Parts: sequence; C-alpha cells; structure tokens
Amino acid sequence: MEDGPTYGFDTLQIHAGSRPDPVTGARQTPIYQSTAYVFRDAEHAAALFNLQEVGYIYSRLTNPTVSVLQERIATLEGGVGAVCCSSGHAAQIMALFPLMSPGCNVIASTRLYGGTVTQFSQTIRRFGWSAKFVDFDDVEAVKNAIDENTRAVFCESIANPGGYITDLKAISAISDDAGLPLIVDNTTATPYLCRPIEYGATLVVHSTTKYMTGNGTVTGGCVVDSGKFDWSANQKFPSLSEPEPAYHGLRFHETFGALAFTFHGIAVGLRDLGMTMNPQAAHYTLMGLETLSLRMQRHSDNAKQIAGWLEEQDTVESVTYAGLKSSPYFDRVKNVCPKGAGGLFTVALKGGYESCIKFVNSLEIFSHVSNLGDSRSLVIHTASTTHRQLTVEQQIAAGSAPNVVRISIGIEDPDDLIADLKQALASTK
Repeated sequence: MEDGPTYGFDTLQIHAGSRPDPVTGARQTPIYQSTAYVFRDAEHAAALFNLQEVGYIYSRLTNPTVSVLQERIATLEGGVGAVCCSSGHAAQIMALFPLMSPGCNVIASTRLYGGTVTQFSQTIRRFGWSAKFVDFDDVEAVKNAIDENTRAVFCESIANPGGYITDLKAISAISDDAGLPLIVDNTTATPYLCRPIEYGATLVVHSTTKYMTGNGTVTGGCVVDSGKFDWSANQKFPSLSEPEPAYHGLRFHETFGALAFTFHGIAVGLRDLGMTMNPQAAHYTLMGLETLSLRMQRHSDNAKQIAGWLEEQDTVESVTYAGLKSSPYFDRVKNVCPKGAGGLFTVALKGGYESCIKFVNSLEIFSHVSNLGDSRSLVIHTASTTHRQLTVEQQIAAGSAPNVVRISIGIEDPDDLIADLKQALASTK
C-alpha cells in the first residue's frame, strides 16, 4: 500500500504490507514454509549476500510471510522499517545489540515486566553490559543517571503489570539532549492506543505474543525503527556508523540512511543471534492484527468498567488502572494513549499474600496463566511467579508486591467477568 500513511488505522491493520500472491492470486498472505530460496543466477546470489540487492536468501534472515508482518507493524507504528524475531525478550536483545559494547549501560525504568528486570539486571551482564534502574517519574533522576557509557534509555509505554503510563515526551526530551536513542516497549499499549515514535521514541519493541496476536497461540517479537536517529552524530554507535568487517567495510548508516538500524538488525542481528520468527507465527500474528483495534477498544472499555467495580469492593486495598480518576496517571492517559488505558492492571488485596492465592484459585472464567493480552481474561499472582526472581524491594518498585494480583481483562461480557471476580473475592474473607 504505497499510499498507506493516508489510510486509517482500521484499514492499515488489515492491508498494510499485504498484496495478492503474484502466482496464485491468493488474497490472504501465504505461509511460505521454506528455509531457502532459489537464486536467479550467481550474480544475483552475490548481490544479495553483499547487501547490494534486497531479496530472500535463507529464512533465518528473511521470509516472505515475516516480511509482510514487518511492514504491517512498521506502518502501524509509524516507523520506516521493522525486524521480527522469536519473542519479546529476543526483541529487547535485538534492540540493544547494535548499540551496546562491554562497559556500556542502559538507563531502564523500575516499572518494567519482571522478566525484563531479570534480563537487564542479570543476563546482559554476561555481555559486559549493565543497566541502571531509575524511577521514570523522576525526570531529574533519569537525567542524572546518564553518563559517558550510557547508550540507550528504555521504558514501557504502559507498564506491565501495573498499567502505569510513562511520560514519553519528557523522557524523550532527556534522551534527545543526551544524544541517546529512546527504546519504548509498546507491548501493553499496541500502536492502537499509543504510537511512541510520535512522542520521540527512536525504537519501539513488542512482544507480539500478547495483544498483537491476541489468541495465545504463538510467541514472537518485533523491533520497529523510527528512522529518525542520527547514528553518525558521535562515536557512540560504531556498529552503525563505522565500517563493518563482515561486509567489506560497509557503513550501515552511510549506506542505508534512515533504514540503517533495520538492515543491521537483519544482516547482522538475525544472521548472528539467530532469533528468527517462523512463518507460521508470523501468519497467526497477521490474523490477529486484522482485529487489533476492535479488541483493544473492548479490552480498554471492559477494563475501565471492571477496575471501577473492583475499586469499590471492601476486600480490595487499591487498583492501579490508569483509566480511573483515582490513578495518579489519569491525566497522562489523554496525552499518551487517548483511546484508552488498555486492559492490564493490578489489584492489591487487604488480606495480603494468602488472600491473593485464594482469589486466583477461586476464579472460573479467568485463566491462571503467565500470559497477557489474550482475548480471554487472565490472572496471575506475579510475586510468586513472573516476578519471583526479584527481591521484595524490586517487586514493589515494579508494581508486583506480595499482596498484588495482575489482571489482564479480555473481551468477554463484562457482567460475567464481574460476577466471577465477586465470587472469588468472597472466598478471601
């Protein structure tokens, strides 16, 4: 869709990147279940391997089904390109990989998914990287945390699990002043609720496993490139600005311009890290994207109604949903995600840890799983599961204290969901 930017979101989520199959005329994007692709001749093969021509070589790098998904997500996010990979965690590593080197650090929000906190506080240290965790509501603290070895700033648009809204404009202003890329995890919001690039984000990452697919069937991730960052402005990003030995001294930023990060993600990131998305996963995600706006609006509407009901219950200590007037983030909703605050929030129970366990075990419609963003309503006690590896202090900072339950509201009848929550809360008394 050459005129894609002129179309509305509802149209783009169905059509962007998709064209009838040139051989069969099939209207739906086929699953190109192939590892390799036949070259026209030796010259064609050489040109592909030398990055002189764009095409298909091997499905670890590029695949026609995955390519459609990449174009669609990039279009919905307002980016110039995207690289899909095997999971949301893979997307985070893919985003950092061209930016970091031993001794470098990333400034990360304390309000992150627990698995991300573990990845940033533990796993990336094996690469010689490190993370500084800062409360992103304290913009001065974010600014002061940046030093000469900082290479990126990382946050979530709507934080998992608490549903906190990040002031993206304020954070992007800090990263811009420091000459650093801002990476925003937009999994919980999706581009329907928030487009971080419009607020200054350099890169947007997703776990496509969640709302984008929307049915809990396949894992996947994506890195979207805004194309707006000057990778050659200083000496901090040599992978993108300096000669690449594996491609005979090619400079990615000089050669590919706004698409430098995207091409590097494929030609180096996927080539060497191998975090490939398979074509069947891409197909399932494309199917999910076709109804993204419908689902996200229903998720948000249901969540607002249900969070409001929960807030009035005598067994509930607090509800974190940003769409409630009681939330300190209520005013940010209309600025950052004006279509709604999403379907994710937490509930703190007065009875503490034990009440949370009884509550989770008593629910019938809600599925007790470690996923979120499903069409089905989901629940989990994060302190004993997804955030179990963290200290109590880290759990509290991330919004996953021992007395907190994470709820992902689905698209079911809200009255049925309230009835299920009511009987489960009664079991905690």
